[in-house]
Amino acid sequence: MPITFNRRSFLAGTAGLVALHPFSLQAASNQVHLRLMETTDLHVHVFPYDYYADKPRNTVGLARTASIVKEIRAEATNSLLLDNGDFLQGNPMGDYIAYERGMREGDLHPVIAAMNAVGFDASTLGNHEFNYGLEFLMKSLSGAGFPVVCANIAKELGATPRDDKTLLPPYVLIERELVDGVGQKHPIKIGLIGFVPPQVMNWDRRHLDGSVQARDILQSARAYVPEMKEKGADIIIALSHSGIGSARESEGMENASLPLAAVEGIDAILTGHSHLVFPSSRYADLEGIDADKGTLHGKPATMGGYWGSHLGLIDLMLERDGNGWRVAGHASEARPISQRNDDRSITALVESDATVLAAAAKEHEETLAYVRRAVGKTDAPLHSYFALVADDPSVQIVSIAQSWYIAQMLQGTEYEGLPILSAAAPFKAGGRGGPEYFTDVPKGDVAIKNVSDLYLYPNTARAVLVTGAQVKDWLERSAGMFNQIEPGKADQLLLNSDFPSYNFDVIDGVNYQIDLSQPSKFGPKGALDNPAASRIVNLTYQGAPVDPAARFVIATNNYRASGGGAFPGALGDTVIFEGPDTNRDVIVRYIVEKGTISPRADSNWRFVPLPGTSVLFDTGPKAADYVDSLEGLNIQADGESPDGFARFKIQL
Repeated sequence: MPITFNRRSFLAGTAGLVALHPFSLQAASNQVHLRLMETTDLHVHVFPYDYYADKPRNTVGLARTASIVKEIRAEATNSLLLDNGDFLQGNPMGDYIAYERGMREGDLHPVIAAMNAVGFDASTLGNHEFNYGLEFLMKSLSGAGFPVVCANIAKELGATPRDDKTLLPPYVLIERELVDGVGQKHPIKIGLIGFVPPQVMNWDRRHLDGSVQARDILQSARAYVPEMKEKGADIIIALSHSGIGSARESEGMENASLPLAAVEGIDAILTGHSHLVFPSSRYADLEGIDADKGTLHGKPATMGGYWGSHLGLIDLMLERDGNGWRVAGHASEARPISQRNDDRSITALVESDATVLAAAAKEHEETLAYVRRAVGKTDAPLHSYFALVADDPSVQIVSIAQSWYIAQMLQGTEYEGLPILSAAAPFKAGGRGGPEYFTDVPKGDVAIKNVSDLYLYPNTARAVLVTGAQVKDWLERSAGMFNQIEPGKADQLLLNSDFPSYNFDVIDGVNYQIDLSQPSKFGPKGALDNPAASRIVNLTYQGAPVDPAARFVIATNNYRASGGGAFPGALGDTVIFEGPDTNRDVIVRYIVEKGTISPRADSNWRFVPLPGTSVLFDTGPKAADYVDSLEGLNIQADGESPDGFARFKIQL
């Protein structure tokens, strides 16, 4: 059985080894110490810069992570640097390259240039690699100085996964010479296999439908891992762009890293997609996980945060076993590039690597010019500090622009004249993004960077046709944002921490109230938990109760319309219009046409009053600048909360 150690303990290797800290690990003559380094979910964050806020940010950037890589390489005799996907999209630099500059033959994408500068050994694809289409993806990858693998996306499916014609190589075998504890070199063949959530076929259907197909992650792993062994892989590392979810396997899992770790033949697993950190206390006491040792089903694992916030690290003690190698000991950690201080300030723990900055410096400057272009004006501030507790101007402007666009697109069709509603969610509303992760556009000029701030993702506009009953259930699904509140009780936590803000859809065009005393009808992932529950009350359209059989058009985006978030009425089978334009472009066009916008929320939704009841709501500290402008909400500051957030109390 492998011997494990955690990042605070010492390795007790095989018999006769002296216990040493993994950073200064000494191996015996038949042993080698291999350090695996992981980045994941970089999302084009090369510079430590927030393009939306247009200011430096110490918590992000591959240039900072690269400095840790340099330190590790200096202290480890043997190492591999691996990326776990979602590197090509996710901030304005990515959009600038995709939509403005383009990728011509011979062009080098700035994030690829930066990754080449750091010296990655391999990568896999993340789901966001497909956001700009296959042609853009393949042109971008052509400049990579490292192999990119993905086992479960195929141009053509065969009878079995091994018969698939995969878009990229499913795996790669890297031949290395590793140095043992006495300085002797040993040849070793390291297998690297990659996976991406099969849900990409829904999320980017417009780019992928008819061009590629996806397989189940575990099905692909069980086919290719034995083949890798047959071809001589001594150890196998899974690059899993998939989160750490349930230990119970199910077909087509999005977050499949835990059951994947149990696949025979996989020796270590790199995870991502969830924008979380592993090992961490978040995963304590969960089935199949040892958060202290950093293992999934006993296999060493790591997840390096997102945007370059951490470098995931796995130490492997490999021991010669006959003609092969086995893992005799291991440790896992995630090393941060910054720390949050008691006064809420952020301290960078490393400096940026100048070589990495230079690799993308030209595109960085071009991106700054791109995001600073003014497209119009707003006569009121646009912020999301209270978007989860009250109708909000930053969400309202998105909804209005979507409705405006869809109304034009449906002219002359059979759907012209149907009521058009609009669904939009606050993408930047704190949560895992931290207390500064909010939209905050001041009164005055609105630039492209502000529109990107309002709408983070390059989704495309869609319209779905739904019934009144589906409108209600869509809102019931959204209302899972809130914990069930006990009437008459004070200071209860309002928000469900497992519910992401991007799934809190507000539907504009109807009026409704949310009864927090009721349980949520749907679970955080969309499962029907309480069929009889009804949080949405007093649902009306133009002053009359919504008829369950009435027909409505809802303006939304391709992610939601094709099943993202598992919303009733938006499971891919109700789409009546697929726009060629991104939602961001729609917003820009709307602002340009209007010249000056007046983004005032119309208070179309509220909480049902619960006398004698109060709830606690955490938001960004800058919310204090806007709290007095809220209407219809009895809210007051209530000190600080953990992790740098400001706490407010709401009397229901």
